[in-house]
Amino acid sequence: MRANDDHPLTTQQIVQAGLCIGCGLCQSVVGEDRLALVLTPEGRERPVPVDRLSREEDEIINAICPGLKVEGARQAELAPGTPVDTIWGPAAALAVGHAGNPDVRHRCSSGGVLTALGQYLLSSGRVDFILHVKAKPGFPMRTEQTLSFDAEAVLEAAGSRYGPAAPLLDFEAALSRERPFAVIAKPCDINAIRNLSQLDERVAEYLRYTLVFVCGGASDLAKSEEVLRDFGMTEDQLRLFRYRGYGNPGLTCVETAERSEALTYRDMWAEESKWMIQPRCKICPDAIGEAADIAASDFWPGGGPTGEDEGFNGIIVRTARGRELFDAAIADGAIVIDRETTFREFDVMQPHQVRKKRAVWARYQGMAAAGLPVPETIDLRIDACARQNDAATNLREARGARLRAREGRLGEPLPRRRNPKG
Repeated sequence: MRANDDHPLTTQQIVQAGLCIGCGLCQSVVGEDRLALVLTPEGRERPVPVDRLSREEDEIINAICPGLKVEGARQAELAPGTPVDTIWGPAAALAVGHAGNPDVRHRCSSGGVLTALGQYLLSSGRVDFILHVKAKPGFPMRTEQTLSFDAEAVLEAAGSRYGPAAPLLDFEAALSRERPFAVIAKPCDINAIRNLSQLDERVAEYLRYTLVFVCGGASDLAKSEEVLRDFGMTEDQLRLFRYRGYGNPGLTCVETAERSEALTYRDMWAEESKWMIQPRCKICPDAIGEAADIAASDFWPGGGPTGEDEGFNGIIVRTARGRELFDAAIADGAIVIDRETTFREFDVMQPHQVRKKRAVWARYQGMAAAGLPVPETIDLRIDACARQNDAATNLREARGARLRAREGRLGEPLPRRRNPKG
């Protein structure tokens, strides 16, 4: 079973191979009467056919799925002379900064740069709305797609969402508005949109800007459910589940009508074995958002916080239009730049991204040897990244991936809806 076989993969095969991230674009394109994105017993959002899909529908899904095809920056979108780093890709600018509005900076994850840019896109008239995600009303532990038409709505939806999120579940409706808009999402979501742009010319016409956070991986909802169990709470009691923010990194805050509890960032993420990261994230070739206009990251030495600070983002400006937005937002005070930085400082601040980028090529070799489909990557230099490892490291990564694939640990069960109480 390979992603480039003559026969397209079914959605079930994509999921079972561990390639689905639950972005929701497949449902948006073929329709919810044909395909439903459901919450599975494992705490992941996955597509389940309502009826057997046609070959043509499977071919469309194969063409747009970010689990099967991941493309980096397109040369035509870059400013002339933009440097391209083997690990980090193109960068028209590299900086450390934060939102100009102190309240935005305090409330948002890290320094609030993505929220500030989303607000600025609206206030400057560059777009009519922002497509992003927010906490689901009545179910604050969960995440849903939303459209924001003003700055307050953008801020209201701000903050990290550690769990399944499907921002593209109704992407067709966003395009059908026939108005300029921007997307703030995960890198894989932008990969999906990039794939769709090859089939739907409305993407290039109406999607004006793409903004992403440098992604450490999406956790299963089961991670948050474990937090509730530890506190002796149930989801139907929740009034608030805030993953971070109100400081950097801020506390994970959980509230019911009767009491409130909190965890530090380090307590929440102390044991990597309990992060419950989804399988697709472990083989992601572009967690750093090379296809976006601007990417923003946490910026902590060694990759983790040692305490609270005022809030800072590492900023990677990718494209020419990203550079125009970046410069205008600085000039108008929407974001503040503390200093310029370098690719090599990003290595220090995001070392896990460096390790993953160097490991992906070898992991794909192991997956292929075990008979799993392997994502097609374009302009992401994963072979060059692997050459930064020694041969023993690449061999270890390949063998480890092959073993995990043969044991079923790189894949997932056949997707099904969890029981109504889940």
